[in-house]
Amino acid sequence: MSNVSSSAPSDPPAGSSSSGSASGAAKSTNTPGGAASSGSTGAPSGPIAASPLTRAVLEIDEYASGLGWDQPARLFALVDTTRLRTQEPGLAAQLGLDGDEAAAPLTPVEQDEIPAGKPLDEFLATIAWPDAVAGCALTVERQMLPSSAEAAVPKGLDDASLAEWVAAHPDRQEVRMTVAVLRDGTRESALRLREKDSPTEVLTGSDLVPGLAEALSATFEA
Repeated sequence: MSNVSSSAPSDPPAGSSSSGSASGAAKSTNTPGGAASSGSTGAPSGPIAASPLTRAVLEIDEYASGLGWDQPARLFALVDTTRLRTQEPGLAAQLGLDGDEAAAPLTPVEQDEIPAGKPLDEFLATIAWPDAVAGCALTVERQMLPSSAEAAVPKGLDDASLAEWVAAHPDRQEVRMTVAVLRDGTRESALRLREKDSPTEVLTGSDLVPGLAEALSATFEA
């Protein structure tokens, strides 16, 4: 499937933001695990993934699924759960991570929303993550077309016009993309189609949305 509405980070719906401060990772206490099931330790209720980053991506995808479709983009800080318990015990307790139960290695912490209409690439360029943040993730909805429709795309359309053209196409499909990166460059992503809205239909892979992964990785560059 091809995202002919552009996979560049400049035109997703307006979403959520990091505080950009030293306490950015702790600014919001809304974690996907906690939202999905009250009292959760942060572990996803879906399939347990071998990779901590894959597990975090699936956890965020499940959380976003519980909120329904037609949602703004959301940004998450990924923090090391053990480090969070040690350095921020109060926050860990608030997130339900202070028990002896086995918690996920990475805890997603949702960040504040950015002003509506602000281009996502401009927003990401303003982020400065504190050292406590091990990675970040973004979930955003897109309109996509199958590869067979690429030849019919009109030439010379700007991003806004292309988005309108795709939205009116009878073969369009809505997809939710969840992309995560770590400071060391590790990436993971998950794609969920609206017409196949089931945990068993979620596609994962490290290079599914390379443009967005690059933009998120750039938020950790000095």
